[in-house]
Order: sequence, then structure tokens, then C-alpha cells
Amino acid sequence: MERFQKLILLPLILTTLLPGLGFCYSIINGPTNATVLAGSEARFNCTVSVGWVILIWLSNGNPVLTVLSSQGAVETSDRFTSQNYTSSNGFTSELIIHNTQLSDSGKIECSTQQPSESRFAFLSVQVNGSLFIKNSTLTIKENETVEIVCEALGWAPAPDITWMTNDSFIDKSRYVTQQSQGSNGLHNALSILTLTPMDTEILTCLADIEALPNPQNATVTVIFLNSTIENYYSEDRSTWVIVLAVVLSLVGIILLIIIIAVVVRCCCLKKKEKFQLRRKKMVIRKTGKGMVAKIRGTFQRNSGTQNKAQELLLFPQCLQSSLSLLQIYIPVLYQRCNLKDVLII
Repeated sequence: MERFQKLILLPLILTTLLPGLGFCYSIINGPTNATVLAGSEARFNCTVSVGWVILIWLSNGNPVLTVLSSQGAVETSDRFTSQNYTSSNGFTSELIIHNTQLSDSGKIECSTQQPSESRFAFLSVQVNGSLFIKNSTLTIKENETVEIVCEALGWAPAPDITWMTNDSFIDKSRYVTQQSQGSNGLHNALSILTLTPMDTEILTCLADIEALPNPQNATVTVIFLNSTIENYYSEDRSTWVIVLAVVLSLVGIILLIIIIAVVVRCCCLKKKEKFQLRRKKMVIRKTGKGMVAKIRGTFQRNSGTQNKAQELLLFPQCLQSSLSLLQIYIPVLYQRCNLKDVLII
């Protein structure tokens, strides 16, 4: 442990003895101020003259990176790295701070560990939060005054709020902006714009901080309805209601006709099915002469409708043939006598 402490103190001892030994060097160009967005990189350059031995980078007074002429950069954190450039005029060390955070804001110092040989700059890390207008579209009537609210949440520092209408800036007297402290060192802003539109307008709320290349914006469309347009829409709406009622009535009548047709068709099919079942229940009666099938039907004549019975004699010796003839006879009876219905008894 004691040996390690001696190794750490050795560069410091050398820096105090070097001026006496004739090794004198200075900082030619120091770092410059930087403003970045949180999460991005911040870069600082420090150029020293020829003959330099040690260069130390400090953030808010704390050493974060050391560069030795004999062995190069000594990095202790992945967030703080460097790139080195050598020229005839001297040596340049570039400090790179990765994934910057709000806590990195402050003093960045480049030191050669010689009296009065240090330069510093300031780092400002900023945060762009959210920006929104509650309603994306508003519809207002003639001579109506409306308040439009734009809210910015989670910014650092608090953003500068401005308003535009149709690409022209609105006078600051027409809106009021309030700022408040949020959590984790962030800020909020609330801007209220009051206006009485005379025409349809596109309003834009802009929030800006130094680190943003372009302001963040939120837009709302204000639709203006005068009395003439309102009456036109009212009449047009009434016309559409009438047309819709007529169309629905026609559709209802067509559906009713279709339903009636379907019901009638089903009834006809049902009667036909009953008729076919009756034919299958034909009664065959035995007599001394053989077998007789009695068919009672309704015949349509010119003089009117008459009920008659027809009998067929089925001989036992050719019963199968007689049944076949009976099946043939029934359609003939339909055709000749215009038989509408058949009842089998």
C-alpha cells in the first residue's frame, strides 16, 4: 500500500521539480463552454506546448482522466474517455464525456499541475421533456372566446414558450406562461393562450432550450363556424335525415315482400310433402276377384269440381306387375282428369 502511494505521488513530485530542471511548458488553448442534451456526448479540447509531461482533466473539482506523455491516457471510467492529437505546435487532448447527465453540469478543468497552468470551461446538460396541447382540434362559433392550454413537463431548464398562428408569431400579451419546479431537478411550464378567432386557424405552441437544434412543438386546429355555415350544415343534416328515412322505408318494404314470398313457398312445399305421404298410404283391399286399390280424388271439370272414386283390380297371379301398372296409372289420371288432390282411403 505504501509503495502504491509513492507511485501516485511521483508524478506530482516530478511536476514541482521540472521547472527547476528547465522543462517548462504551458497550456496553449484551453476548453470552451458546451451545452448538450442529456444522454448525448460532450467534448472538450486542451492543447499544451511541446515538452509536456502530465495533463489532468477534472469535473467539478474531481479528477476523471489523466494523460501521461510516457504512457498515454489513464482512464478510470467508461463514461470519460479521450482522443489524442499531436502536431508540431504541441499536444491536444480531447476529453469525451459519454451519456451526459444533469449531475455532469458544472466546471470542466484542464490542468498541467504547474502553478497558474490550468484552464476551465463550463458544461451545461439540458433535458427536453414532453410538450402537448390537450385538444388537437377545436370547433368554435362566431364571437366566441377560447382558451388554449399548452403544457411542458420534465424540462431542464424551464423552456421558453412561444405561440404561432399560420406561421406568424403571436404577441406575448395574448398569452400567459407559468413555470414550476418538478421532481429530480426538472421544471414544468404552463402557457394559456386567449383568442377570439375570426377564421379557421392552425395554432402552434413552441418550447425551446439552448441545447435543442429546433424548438419542440405541439399543434391545434381551430375550426371557425359562422352563422351562415352553421345554417347550411343544419339544413344539410335535415335533408340527409329525410333521405335516410325514405331509404330505410323502402328497404323495410322489400324485406317484408321477401319474407311473405318465403312463407308462401314453404307452405306450398309442405302441402306437396303431405300429398306424397298420402300416396304411400294407399289401402289395398282383398276381394273374391283379387285385390282392389281404391283411389278417391277431386276432378276439375268445366261444370265444376266433383268427387269420384276409381278402383283398380290387382290379380293375385301377377301382383307385382299390377302394382307397377298402378304406379303408372296414377300420373295418367292426373293428366287426363286434371286431378288436383288425391286422398287415399
